[in-house]
Amino acid sequence: MDNIILVGFMASGKSLVGRILSERTGMPLVDADSVIVERAGKSIEQIFADDGEAAFRALERQVIAELCRDKGRIISAGGGAFVDPDNRRAMLEGGTVFCLQARPETIYHRLKADNDSGQAVRPLLAGPDPLGRIGELLAQRAEAYGRAHYSIDTDAFTPEEVAVKVVDLLQAGASTNS
Repeated sequence: MDNIILVGFMASGKSLVGRILSERTGMPLVDADSVIVERAGKSIEQIFADDGEAAFRALERQVIAELCRDKGRIISAGGGAFVDPDNRRAMLEGGTVFCLQARPETIYHRLKADNDSGQAVRPLLAGPDPLGRIGELLAQRAEAYGRAHYSIDTDAFTPEEVAVKVVDLLQAGASTNS
């Protein structure tokens, strides 16, 4: 079976949906950011602080290319991974790509809920207006995200419901390709 690849902005639900899909399909879940952290021996925040975004993106390209070579995985990619043309090509050729989408306000509230301090703290959101920055980044990434095989709005759905939509789309695609 081909890979199921989940892309989209941070806090769009990739990790949760990936875990549910793994349970439902029996396919292993691989989180690209976790592989990057393991290889670098430090957090993504620390990679950004110590080495800069360019170094992080170079490591991300290497990891994405490796992950997409194998089949039968669920791959959860970082929020900016699909923007990179090399990553996007590897993902589109390496499986079925689902872009999970959410409004800026939804993303902001999810990030705040995930953070003990109540702030939406991520390296790319540092600054006085994280909600505004989310909107800017979503606008910058919209064209790339639009190239995914499928897009699923996650604003009004639970991760379980989103996982069901992914499976339904895969089954519909398989039946039309038979």
